[in-house]
Amino acid sequence: MAKTIITAALTGAITPAGYKIPETPEQIAAEAYEAWQRGAAIVHLHMRDENGLGVMDVSRFKETIYRIRSHKDCDVVINCTSSGDNRASAGDAAGNAKRMAHFRELDGIEMGSYDAGSFNWMPGGVFMNTPQFLQELGDLYIEKGIVPELEIFDTGMLGVVNYFLKKGHLKPPGHYQFCLGVLGAMPATVENLMYLIGHVPSGATWSAFGIGAAHMPVMYAALAMGGHIRVGLEDNVVYSRAENGQKVLATNNMLVERAVSAVKAFGNQPATPAEARKLLGIKEFEPEAVRAKLGIE
Repeated sequence: MAKTIITAALTGAITPAGYKIPETPEQIAAEAYEAWQRGAAIVHLHMRDENGLGVMDVSRFKETIYRIRSHKDCDVVINCTSSGDNRASAGDAAGNAKRMAHFRELDGIEMGSYDAGSFNWMPGGVFMNTPQFLQELGDLYIEKGIVPELEIFDTGMLGVVNYFLKKGHLKPPGHYQFCLGVLGAMPATVENLMYLIGHVPSGATWSAFGIGAAHMPVMYAALAMGGHIRVGLEDNVVYSRAENGQKVLATNNMLVERAVSAVKAFGNQPATPAEARKLLGIKEFEPEAVRAKLGIE
């Protein structure tokens, strides 16, 4: 039976006004554990500061990872962002260093996002990922044994990834994450997803998600085309519409549970973290060694 990896993206860098997401390391770690219990193989982590803004704070990443790994039964794959603070994304050396500090300094990170290009993230500003940053980030991931999540927002980013693969700053074949529906990048349509899938290198794996209302069509299309899926409050804060038209707000648990049901209804099974590691080329999880490095008794 085919296995589908479910990634839970619990907390993005930006949340629309009026919606509640987990913000503190304690809250994020608790929801990561619950997402794993419900069937997510991977948790994708952003951090928030005391004002609820996205921040690349090494100490907050460290505490969150520590709290997740303190659950001795939890083997969820930990995937951290490299772009969680638009105040550190200007493309200068200091900003780039801030975006990579947790990967350099912390143990226990198994995957990291690799946003393969820059674009106008409307209407807020430019989402900056310079060639220099991407080269350094790719080299760092290779050095640390971290598997990149190759985030593709538009078609040109496929060429950027191919360039760095050829230059040896990324390892083939790669795991692609198609991020559809951001205003300023590729719209979330099944046709666009089909195009992107058709340009994935042989042997690569891929996953996809749609922003907001596009969440459901992209999730089902990804299942139909043999991919993996991502859900969570980073991408979608509305679960459904009531009969009166009112929004039913989502929780991470609700979104993971619906994803598990969709995978099973399609005839697949949610991949376990161990199965996800094997599919993505992540080294086998050694819980005692990991906890020892983190100082967990």
